Amino acid sequence: MNREGNTYTIVYAAVMVIIVAVLLAFTAESLKSRQNQNAEIDKKTQLLRSIRISSNADNADNLYNQNITDSYLVNTNGERVDGDAFAVDQEFDKEMRKPMEERTLPVYEASVEGSKKYILPLYGSGLWGPIWGYVALDEDKSTIYGATFGHKGETPGLGAEIDTKWFQEEFYDKKISRDGKFTSVAVLKAGQTRTDMDYVDGISGGTITSQGVDEMLKHSLEQYKAFLGLQ
Repeated sequence: MNREGNTYTIVYAAVMVIIVAVLLAFTAESLKSRQNQNAEIDKKTQLLRSIRISSNADNADNLYNQNITDSYLVNTNGERVDGDAFAVDQEFDKEMRKPMEERTLPVYEASVEGSKKYILPLYGSGLWGPIWGYVALDEDKSTIYGATFGHKGETPGLGAEIDTKWFQEEFYDKKISRDGKFTSVAVLKAGQTRTDMDYVDGISGGTITSQGVDEMLKHSLEQYKAFLGLQ
């Protein structure tokens, strides 16, 4: 084949593209197990953080097994259903896009100093992309024991502050219901107040992300009203 001709160039380029594609596919497949393991560890770390337990890649598995006593799925009627809560949780964004009546919702139970906690996942949208988190409720299924939030690309120093301890601690002891009715917890601009529900101050300069957390809490938690025994 004439190495100076167009045919040779096209064939050579096609062969190189195929070789690179095969190598990339092989590499991706080889790393898939490790990526899944890292994602699982990250999820367990977030769950533990919601019950105020710090962990890392080395101890997350052990701490999870010690503190998380049960995990299961419920439907929007509050009924327990078959399935893997952790697997559904890993793709909770997909579950949230289903019609309400078709959703299966993860619930985790934890024991903290002899007291039962119910951990529920959250998913929503911030300014630049998805946000997520967990809320841990006390045995009364209304009082927030702990909360943790994460994000994909919120602005550093502004919306990204949702994943800081100071912001998450604002939610401690807030109630998501009043007189048996679901209210959620409002995230308000500093200086604003609500009399009909508990609230926290939003992030200065991070208005849209704060509003995203507000909406995420409302829409994620209201799915669990039947499970929580709320109207």
